[in-house]
Amino acid sequence: MDDGLGKIKVIPDHFTASESSLDSPQNRTSSISRPRIDNSLRSHSRLWTRRKLRSAAYMLNFFSLRGLPWSSSTDGQEKVVLTAAEVESLRSELADIEEREAHLKAQLEHVDELLRSARLSGYLYIRTRWAALPGEPPPLDDSDVDDWLPRFVVLQGPCLFFYLLSTDLSPQDSTLLSDVVEIGSLPSFVREGEGTVYAFYILTHQGLRIECSSISKIQVDSWLSTLQIACEEGSDTKPPSGIEM
Repeated sequence: MDDGLGKIKVIPDHFTASESSLDSPQNRTSSISRPRIDNSLRSHSRLWTRRKLRSAAYMLNFFSLRGLPWSSSTDGQEKVVLTAAEVESLRSELADIEEREAHLKAQLEHVDELLRSARLSGYLYIRTRWAALPGEPPPLDDSDVDDWLPRFVVLQGPCLFFYLLSTDLSPQDSTLLSDVVEIGSLPSFVREGEGTVYAFYILTHQGLRIECSSISKIQVDSWLSTLQIACEEGSDTKPPSGIEM
């Protein structure tokens, strides 16, 4: 055999990578996807900017006075243009706000004073009954009538005060402990939606029977013991000589 090339033909390498083949499908995909990513970023940025502008506009509207006409001055600063009627309306609103603030402050001070000086206080359900006068028929049994009303009761000094709300500046009614002739417990009963309710009564020498109730047995027992002690202390107190009660 001939050790040389002989008749063997050398075929050029047809599989060399061409310059155009360097742009592979992966590169083409990445180059195609870049504009889409850039577009999504731009749209997201525009959306974020719009939200920021809306938030800024909302805050400006929130902290600015509603319904006031705004205008720009020659130096580029914004100012409010008001008529005499609008100025008077704003003054009236400010006066109402100051009056409301003073009233709330007075309520808070009153509640603080009650809580500091009261011997006992709290919300109770209250209803009243009157004893029959001499010669009148006995009252009907209306124990099943649900006419209990919530009241804020305060035992302060020698008096029992009944407020409609704890923030009221003046009581709706009051009873002197010196007028109380009897204090005792009442049978518990069941109120729809609240369960067992515990009660006690206060009887005055005028024939007024004040019935008090609460869903808390501890609260009722506390009122009973405190009122009984307060009435005993009041009855033991004797006036100075030369002074009639």
